[in-house]
Amino acid sequence: MTLSDVAIDVARLSVWLVLLAMLFVPIEWLFSLRDRPASRGGVAGRAADLVYYFLNSLVPGVIIAPIMATVAVVLGQVTPGAYTAWVASLPFAAKLVAALLVSEIGAYWAHRWCHEIPFLWRFHAIHHTVEHLDWLANTRAHPLDVTFVRLCGLVPVYALGLANTHASGADAMIPVYVTLVGTVWSFLVHANVRWRFGWLEQVAATPAFHHWHHTNGAEGRDRNYAAMFPWIDRVFGTLHLPKDQWPPVYGIDKPIRGGMGGELLHPFRGEKDEAEGNGRARARAGSAAGAGAGAVSPD
Repeated sequence: MTLSDVAIDVARLSVWLVLLAMLFVPIEWLFSLRDRPASRGGVAGRAADLVYYFLNSLVPGVIIAPIMATVAVVLGQVTPGAYTAWVASLPFAAKLVAALLVSEIGAYWAHRWCHEIPFLWRFHAIHHTVEHLDWLANTRAHPLDVTFVRLCGLVPVYALGLANTHASGADAMIPVYVTLVGTVWSFLVHANVRWRFGWLEQVAATPAFHHWHHTNGAEGRDRNYAAMFPWIDRVFGTLHLPKDQWPPVYGIDKPIRGGMGGELLHPFRGEKDEAEGNGRARARAGSAAGAGAGAVSPD
C-alpha cells in the first residue's frame, strides 16, 4: 500500500464519516435516550473516537487481506470441485443471505470468546470502556480485536465456498457487502436513541439489544453477542432483552489509564492493576463452564 493509496482511503473514509454524522447526529439530538455529556471524554475523548474510526477502518483490512488470500488458496485446493460449482450456480441473493448468516454465527462466537477468554478480553475491554454510548462509540475498539472478530466472520464464508478468489462480478463483492452491512449496523446499535421496536427486536439487532450488551450492572452482563440477529443469541442461550428496560450503567469495573495510548498498550501489559479485564473474563469463563453453553437468564 502506497502513501497515495492511504490518502485515497482516508479521503473516502472522511466522506463516510460526514455521511454518518449527517444521519446520526440529528437522530440522537431528536430521540436521545440519555442526556449527552457536553462532550464524551472532552475534546481528547472525541479526538480519540475519530482516530479510532480511521485506525479501525484501515488497519484490520491491511492485516486481513493477506490472511484471507492465503485461506482462500488453501480452501480452493481442498474443496471438491463439484461442491464449488454447485455453490457458484446458486443465485446471488441466496449466496449473499447465506454469507450474512454464516458470517454472523462466526462473529458471534468470536465476540463471545472475547468475553470468556482472558487474553482476548484484554483487547476487547477497550471497546467496553465507553460509559456513554452513542453512534461514534462504535469506533472505540482495539484494531486487533476488530481484526479477530472480522476474521472469524469471514473465514466460514470462504470455507463454505460463498466467497473465493475466482469469483467475478457481484459474487466477488460478497465479502465486501457482508463487512459493509455489519459495519453500518454497528453504528446504529450503538446510537444514543430511545427507540424500541416490539417484536422486531427478536429478529434484528436494535440499540436496546446492544446497549444491554454494554451494561456493567449485574443484570444482563455478558449477553447479546450477535451483531445483527438476536435470534442467534437465543439459539445459543445468551439473549437478554427485557421489555421497556434499558441498562442503568455502562463501562468496565476499573478504568484503563493512559488515554488512547494506554488503551492500545493495555493488552500487552502484565501489571496486576492493569489486568481488570482478565478477572472479569475468568469469572465469565467459570460461569459458562459451570452452567453449560445453554444456561441463560430468562428473557
